[in-house]
Amino acid sequence: MFKDNRYLDYNGAGFRKDLIAGITVGIVAIPLGMAFAIASGVKPEYGLYTTIIAGLIVALLGGSRFQIAGPTGAFIPILLAIVLQYGYEDLLIAGFLAGIFLVIMSFLGVSNLIHFVPRSVTIGFTTGIAVIIFTGQLGNFFGITGLEKREFFHENMIDLVNQFHTVNVFSIVTALIGLIVIFTLPRIAPRIPLLLIALLIPTLISIFLFPGKVETIGTAFGGIPNTLPRFHFPRITVEKLVNLWQPALIIAALGAIESLLSAVVADGMKGGQKHDSKRELFGQGIANIITPLFGGIPATGAIARTATNIRSGAVSPLSGVVQSVFVLAFLLLFAPYASYIPLAAMAPILMYVAWNMSARTSFTHILMIRSGDSLVLLTTFLLTIFIDLTIAVQVGILLAALSFLRKMSGKLDIKEETLSDVEIIKFGESNTSSLAKYTVNGPIFFGTAKVFEDKYPAIFLTDAKKIILDMEHLSVIDATGEAALYALLDDADKVGVQIIIKRLPKEKLSLFKKSGLYDRIGDANFFM
Repeated sequence: MFKDNRYLDYNGAGFRKDLIAGITVGIVAIPLGMAFAIASGVKPEYGLYTTIIAGLIVALLGGSRFQIAGPTGAFIPILLAIVLQYGYEDLLIAGFLAGIFLVIMSFLGVSNLIHFVPRSVTIGFTTGIAVIIFTGQLGNFFGITGLEKREFFHENMIDLVNQFHTVNVFSIVTALIGLIVIFTLPRIAPRIPLLLIALLIPTLISIFLFPGKVETIGTAFGGIPNTLPRFHFPRITVEKLVNLWQPALIIAALGAIESLLSAVVADGMKGGQKHDSKRELFGQGIANIITPLFGGIPATGAIARTATNIRSGAVSPLSGVVQSVFVLAFLLLFAPYASYIPLAAMAPILMYVAWNMSARTSFTHILMIRSGDSLVLLTTFLLTIFIDLTIAVQVGILLAALSFLRKMSGKLDIKEETLSDVEIIKFGESNTSSLAKYTVNGPIFFGTAKVFEDKYPAIFLTDAKKIILDMEHLSVIDATGEAALYALLDDADKVGVQIIIKRLPKEKLSLFKKSGLYDRIGDANFFM
């Protein structure tokens, strides 16, 4: 079905590079997998299951040599909303449906349509997600107790303020140590796995200096079992499908965007290596179909882990396989020890991830332009934070489409031109005042048809009985545009005016013939 050229000229030296890269990425993926799962409202082991299963399947079936898949921060708000509203079981169904949607997308060639999502929309919801992730960790950072995860942002912020009197000094110290490590370690030892060390140091300090003073994975979730996930097919009903198809579609769309963007970044880092976008969506789809059957949450291509994979020397998808095996080994051998990790130690890691994904430079740039894109950006951003990602994306794309139509409506220009000698001789007869010429520049489609209809009545106010419409620069015409031309012809007949079409492009002439406009205007009235 898909031709795999990702292992051409593979050898032992390549395997050694993949082995090192896979272990390096696995070290990064372990804390992120647990952190993203917790932030999404589920147990940390589900994030590890996702890292293992989705990472393995995408490595084997995906369309990029270097893609590393797993749970990502972009999914956190929508996954948390599903868990809060429907529960963990329905989250598995939503992920399963998203996988089906991704497979369908791969065969329909939707990978090309992803590029039509406006940048203002993607930057808006990405920055909104970053705000949600960052603020969602304030409770763990300060060790605030009595908090309940709520569906809406403002409810969580109000609850945070109301419970702020329960601040835990030991949690703050733990989180600050993690932050210090994150900001200082890259300057001292840039090759050491940052996030793992930023998790280990505050964990060890909390264990030896103030044991039992901060909430841990063990006290919050009962620890992580060192066993393989069990197969379980979720119970799917018609009611669940009706409730979950829309969030599942958003998961699929968001997963497609992030996966393809990650693959493009990988192509750029490894010049000359091009991914197969259809195969990539197919691999992501299969991964999201299978992962929920073993308790995993939705997954997608992870840009940061993919970049780490490449920087670590990966040469083939085998590095992704090694990453999955490494995380599996951690789960089987060391998972019980993860129960000692303080939630306050994980908070700086997620805050760091949120800061890096916030696209703050692009956000500020688009906002400062103060154009239609700025409105789309701000609306998508605010709706992502205060309502949900599903509504934000829909409204954002709608506003972007309306902004585009408004811009395009100004692209249609109809103006009177001076007649050439050839036109006067051919059409003017003895009375040149009975002849007029207008050029049509731009598109005549549903977004500009009203502009066209508003302009042409002025044409009939002259004494001209023959009107030449020079359509050499007619860029687009659709069914609405054709209807507008029919209306022009009907009005011309009423006042006894002959319409002559000049220099119509060949592809538009073919469209005129198919629609009947050619016969309506008459062969003699086309001047090519």
